[in-house]
Amino acid sequence: MAQDSSERLEKQLAFIRELDKLKSVKRRTYLLDSSRTENSAEHSWQVALMALLLLEHADAPGIDPCTVVKMLLIHDVVEIEAGDTYLYDEQAVAGQAEREAAAAGKLFGLLPDEQRDGFLALWREFEACVTPAARFAKAIDRFQPFYHNFLTSGKAWLEHGVDAARVRDNVEAKVGDGSAALGELAAELIDEAKARGYLAD
Repeated sequence: MAQDSSERLEKQLAFIRELDKLKSVKRRTYLLDSSRTENSAEHSWQVALMALLLLEHADAPGIDPCTVVKMLLIHDVVEIEAGDTYLYDEQAVAGQAEREAAAAGKLFGLLPDEQRDGFLALWREFEACVTPAARFAKAIDRFQPFYHNFLTSGKAWLEHGVDAARVRDNVEAKVGDGSAALGELAAELIDEAKARGYLAD
């Protein structure tokens, strides 16, 4: 194997080895059987598959499914360095962008230059949430833990004292920005969760 090719492969393998750490990043979202919380690798896999299944509900026609799936598979790689930031932890959210940007530079920097640049561009597109693909990806990323919380009778919400107003502020608009259908469903489920006592007033 030529030296350049060998060096390129070693960079790719180094990144792959680093990716394994994502399996150890714990989130606050419970599995549907409530036995434990998910890890960030499980979350990334599930939202990527959800995007494929639910693409027909995206507001913008013609979104490239491959772009959305790639965004969702890499969007939380930064948590290897930055950790998972719980949506309802206001103190942690305050410094999230800076922590994750530094982590993105370090982690994607392990890759060969053009792969580094491509992954960073996709990650930044997702974070900026301006393009139709990014808005749909962000909608799916926000809908998945919300739906898990609803289906586990608000287990994590109740543990962390999350009220209906905070869920509405952090979920309904963001989901609806990428998919009106999912945004409407989220609004209905928030009302139902409140009625069932899954969320405080």
